[in-house]
Amino acid sequence: MHLQILLPTEVVVDQQVNKIVAEAENGYFCMLPRHIDFVAALVPSILYFSTESNEQQFYAIKQGMLVKCGADVRVSTFGAIHSNDLNELRDAVARDSLTMDEHERSARSALARLEAGTIRRFMQLEERSHA
Repeated sequence: MHLQILLPTEVVVDQQVNKIVAEAENGYFCMLPRHIDFVAALVPSILYFSTESNEQQFYAIKQGMLVKCGADVRVSTFGAIHSNDLNELRDAVARDSLTMDEHERSARSALARLEAGTIRRFMQLEERSHA
């Protein structure tokens, strides 16, 4: 099978594989080369695959979609973190989560300032219209 893992800005994986294991909303599933074509909505989880040299590669993925058509398998996701070791992957996911939390706090703070500014301007307009 030819696997591609696609992020919005880059192709993370583009190689031949023997086996793919991923998790959909109803649980984990395994795909081998003669698996039927299908589409699955993936949940945040560990996706792993075996290369042609039987090495296992692990990716922590955010939610996404998996599409298998013939020998091509494409996974589209918003984020993927790679490691050959599950313990290292767990640590990398924890670090990524902390970074994401900081970005989220920053974005929420900026949104709150925007909302407050908008309300302030509406109040000023209302005061001017009554004067």
